[in-house]
Parts: sequence; structure tokens; C-alpha cells
Amino acid sequence: MKIICVGRNYADHAKELNNELPTEPVIFIKPKGAILIPHKPLYYPEFTDDLQYECEFVVRICKNGKYIQENYAHSYYDAITLGIDFTARDLQRQQQAKGLPWEIAKSFDCSAAVGDLRPVPADRELNNISFRLDKNGETMQRGNTSDMIFNVGKIIAYASRFFTINIGDLIFTGTPAGVGAVVTNDRLECFLEGDKVLEVNVR
Repeated sequence: MKIICVGRNYADHAKELNNELPTEPVIFIKPKGAILIPHKPLYYPEFTDDLQYECEFVVRICKNGKYIQENYAHSYYDAITLGIDFTARDLQRQQQAKGLPWEIAKSFDCSAAVGDLRPVPADRELNNISFRLDKNGETMQRGNTSDMIFNVGKIIAYASRFFTINIGDLIFTGTPAGVGAVVTNDRLECFLEGDKVLEVNVR
């Protein structure tokens, strides 16, 4: 089981980090060990001074596949939710400045919080789903899947050229603008179409 993540998939988020807009999906992987145990707190890692949240729309893969065509991608997922891609932003910037990979900033243990799964909408249309992240009761991020540069079908088709996707894999589809830092005792809540699916307490 793995987590396939997409970076820079919302134009407003790319701009807030001063990144160029991609012409193809920006893919990176989080391992199984990155998943935060549900309903457990996130302990602030000792190796960063700038831990940031990124709320993302997530789909769960239900079939194994390789070289999947975009128009068939909808048959490869069976559930949706929200997740938080926790990022050690200071480490990421240090690695980027050196031209080095930045997995240590993105793929560390417990860096992926995953919400309660919901059935895929009956029409299987994922191109107009709203979501938000609240920190300590204040809304920090609002997003809609209609604003993604690359939709779920395009992401699956592209990623499956390089990686076999397997049953149980998760796809984090990118984050909208509004990312920011957390400190100990912060409470993060994620809402999918107004329904709370995830809560993370930072300790």
C-alpha cells in the first residue's frame, strides 16, 4: 500500500509558494508508514521548526492497474475522503535550494492523516466537490475539485504509466491555497461537502 501525492495541482497554491504551474502532474510517494493512526494525535516532529498542513481531496483505489486510460479511471476507485499532507516546509526549502529530493520533508512517519472514507457519488463525478480545513475553529483553506489543474482521471492515467496502482492505495490530489504552520495544541478539522471527516490534534 502506498500514497500517491500530487503537488502544485491548484494554481492559487502554486502561486502562494512561488512555484511555476506544471504542464504534467507533479508526483511523489508517501509510504505506508506515513499514515497517521486514525483518531491519534500528531506529535510535532523534532526535526522541523515549520510544520505545515495541506488539506487534500483523496480517493481510494479498488483495483490493481497499469497504463490506465483516463476514460476508464473512474472504475479504479471506490471511496473518497480528505487527508492532510503534513510538510516540514523548512526542510523542503533547504532540499530544494540544494537541488535535492525532498522526501524527508514530505514522507516522514505520520505525515499523512486520512479521514473517514465515504462512498463515491452515485454519478461517479468528482469534478465539483467542495472541502475545507479549519484550524482551531477558523477556516484556513477552502477548495473545490473543479479548480484542480489535473482531475482525478488524468492523475490516475498519468501515475499508472510509472507505478502499478494497487488495491488500497490512496491518491492525495493536491491542496488549494491557504496552507500554513501548526503548533502544539492546534486542532485541525477537515470537512467534505460540509461533513466532518477528519480531526487531528497536534501535541
